[in-house]
Amino acid sequence: MDVHGLHHVTAVTGDVRGNKDFYTRVLGLRLVKKSVNQDDTSAYHMFYADKLASPGSDMTFFDWPQTPPDARGTDSIANTLFRVNGRAALDYWITRFEAHGVKHASLENFAGRDRLRFEDPEGQRLSLVDDHGARYDGEPWDGTDVAADYALRGFHGVLLSVPSLARMEPIFTELMNWEKVDTHPSPDNAQESVTIYGMDGGGPGKEVQVVESRGARPGRLGRGGVHHVAYRVHDAEEQLEWLKRLGEFGVSNSGIVERYYFKSLYFRISNGILFEIATDGPGFAVDEPLEALGERLALPPFLEPQRKQIEAGLKPV
Repeated sequence: MDVHGLHHVTAVTGDVRGNKDFYTRVLGLRLVKKSVNQDDTSAYHMFYADKLASPGSDMTFFDWPQTPPDARGTDSIANTLFRVNGRAALDYWITRFEAHGVKHASLENFAGRDRLRFEDPEGQRLSLVDDHGARYDGEPWDGTDVAADYALRGFHGVLLSVPSLARMEPIFTELMNWEKVDTHPSPDNAQESVTIYGMDGGGPGKEVQVVESRGARPGRLGRGGVHHVAYRVHDAEEQLEWLKRLGEFGVSNSGIVERYYFKSLYFRISNGILFEIATDGPGFAVDEPLEALGERLALPPFLEPQRKQIEAGLKPV
């Protein structure tokens, strides 16, 4: 029983206009859905993905301007890794980041792949990883000046920071059924190690890296941090099997939550790390034509009666 890779990563911004500018203009992603947080309709929920809004390409943000900056630490989702195809793409992004004043590290090789770590204007930690031309079922957004050969190709994986790998590993290998692939020294701290897990065969889009940071202070979520990471299942039937599995393992969870664009199942693996299992469908084109995604405020049917009130509380983006 497997999840089939990353579905989406949801993070926090305090500057929705600047956030949209960075992820669309600088990173070349498509705004595929402009909606609201269904649990807090005073806040935008912005979704950036590839041209087709493919599951596994979707970085989303809650707009919480009153939230303090993210306090980095362990027990957190510490980095979001996107895929690109080849060293030439990474060289292109170095040049582009320098032209746009984006904070970035030097090109490095980790676990046999070249990667480029960088940050958005609010300190959101991100990486580009060479996927060595692995199969990509999506399609780059063509409404940007980033050439398709260099475009982001969905997620490569995420990096989790935990204070004790021994305590967390049963969650990864027994509950989630991930395969432990390899362990490498951390490039940031010689006293730390990074363990790589693969889901459903592993590889680009199906990788979780876990750094063990013993003795580090816990992180505190804020703007520039990640709220949760979601993993893919094909359909509601498969999701129900995961609900049953969580029950068998005694894991508290949200139950199935109808998000209209997909169904969600949430559970915490620690105080600071929230997981979601999300269905691939029905997708973002369920209420807008594919060619017009993200052009208007989209609300699921159960929020549509509140449209006037919701729109009145939002600043234009």
